[in-house]
Amino acid sequence: MAQTRYFSQHDANTNGEPPSSNAALTLAYRTFGNPANPVVFIPSCFSGKLDTTLTFLYLPSADNTPPVLQDYFCIVCGLLGGRRVVVPVKFSRFSPRPTHALCLSLGVTKLYAYIGFSMGGQQAYHMAVLFPQFADRVVVIAASARTSWHNYSFLEGPKAALVNSVDFHDGNYQTPAVRGTRAFARVYATWALSQAWFRAHSWETLGYKDLEEYLRVVWEGGRGGWDAHDLLAMIHTWQGGDISQFGPEEDKGDLAKALGRIQARVLLMPSRSDFYFPPEDSAEEVKYLKHGELRVIESIWGHIAGGGGGTKEDNEFIKAEIKRFLTS
Repeated sequence: MAQTRYFSQHDANTNGEPPSSNAALTLAYRTFGNPANPVVFIPSCFSGKLDTTLTFLYLPSADNTPPVLQDYFCIVCGLLGGRRVVVPVKFSRFSPRPTHALCLSLGVTKLYAYIGFSMGGQQAYHMAVLFPQFADRVVVIAASARTSWHNYSFLEGPKAALVNSVDFHDGNYQTPAVRGTRAFARVYATWALSQAWFRAHSWETLGYKDLEEYLRVVWEGGRGGWDAHDLLAMIHTWQGGDISQFGPEEDKGDLAKALGRIQARVLLMPSRSDFYFPPEDSAEEVKYLKHGELRVIESIWGHIAGGGGGTKEDNEFIKAEIKRFLTS
C-alpha cells in the first residue's frame, strides 16, 4: 500500500508528516503508478478512507488481474471533513480548490480524468464547473450535481439522532459521543441499500448470521466509530452540494445552465436502486451536458454498489464502462 502523504495549502513542505492540530487546511493523499502517465484524481466519499476508496479501479484484484487504471498515475485524496483532513473550521462546503492546489504542487496542470463516488462524485462535478479546463473527463458514480430535497431530508434523520443523543452535549462533548454516532449509523444504514437487498437477506453473503450482527459490526463499528463533528461536517457539505451556485450571478440557482457550461466529457453512473442519488436525477442532468453519457448500474445493492461494495458483477460493469470511457 502506498504511503500516506500530506499537503497544506499554506505550507506544502509537510515532508509527508501528519499536520499539527493548528495547521491550515491540510489534505491527506496517496499516489499510485508512474507520474509520467496520464493523471487520474480520485477523492474519497462520505466517511471514506484512503485505503478503501475505489481500490478495485487501481489495485490488482485477488487473482492479480491488472486494474483498469494500471496505465495512469492515480492521486487518491481524502475528502474535506474526513479523519485525515485538517479543516480549520468545524464545517466546510464543497470546494475543489484545495485539491486543485494539491495537483499543482505535484506538477500536475491537467487531469486526464477526475473519478468520484458519492460525495466524491459531487466534488468531481464541482471541479468541472470551477476549473472547466482542468479535467478532460469526469466520472460521476452514484452522485449528483445538486443535492435533492429528498436527499437533504434523508440526511436530517441521522443528523437528528446524533445531535439529540445524551452524550452529544450540544457539540461540547469531552469524550466521544458514541451513543450518538452509533444511533447515526443505525439510521443511515437502511437508506444505503434497497428493499430487494433486505428481502434477499444479502447480509448473509457477507458472512453475517443475521441483520442485527450486520448492523452492529458493519455500521455501528464503521460510521459509528467516527467523531461526531466529522460526521456533521460531511453532512453539512453533502447537503450544500450545488454546482448552480457557481458562475454568473444572474444564473445562480439555474442547474441546467450550470450543467451546460461544463466542458469536460462526463460519464454518469447511478445505481438503479440508490435512494440518495436515483438514476432519474442523472437522466435529467445528462440532458443539459454538452458531452454527457449515462450508464446505470443494475444492482440491488443500492448506493453501496457504486463504491465497489456491491457484487462482483457490479464492479465488473463499473470497470468496463470506465475503461471504455477513458479510451474512447
